[in-house]
Amino acid sequence: MSVSRGGIPKLPLSHTRMTARGLDGDRHAHPQYHWGPRQAVLWITSEGNAELAELGFPIHSGTLGENITSEGINRREWRSGQRWRMGPEAIVELTKLREPCKTLLPLGAGIHAAVYDAAAKGGDAASPRWGLGGFYAAVIVPGSIHPGDEIRLVG
Repeated sequence: MSVSRGGIPKLPLSHTRMTARGLDGDRHAHPQYHWGPRQAVLWITSEGNAELAELGFPIHSGTLGENITSEGINRREWRSGQRWRMGPEAIVELTKLREPCKTLLPLGAGIHAAVYDAAAKGGDAASPRWGLGGFYAAVIVPGSIHPGDEIRLVG
């Protein structure tokens, strides 16, 4: 779990509450683009971050502006409309694949192409870049979350 006062990177928390507005304490540098009820939370996998780091990008948890960094969940299986329980209470619904923006440019030339391609933009989950830049989610049921909490598909 990570938040920032606006922009990237987002920094880790030991616990927080997830609400319809996102994680408590999280702010957005450009809320007209990166926030709203359908984009309350950005979720990325640690395995995806590792793929980008192997390509030479200076990536770690929170670098891409994600609020949730999970491990052991296959991002290529994410689909809009899926609902996931995060921790004992919170439920999120995946709403849309994240499209990279200029905020990521300081991470290096080619970061946009590394996380997003025409196939992903077209909705092709077979793209090797599917979900690499993250997936936005709406918070359906608020709740407290902690690092290491279970995340599981509920619908």
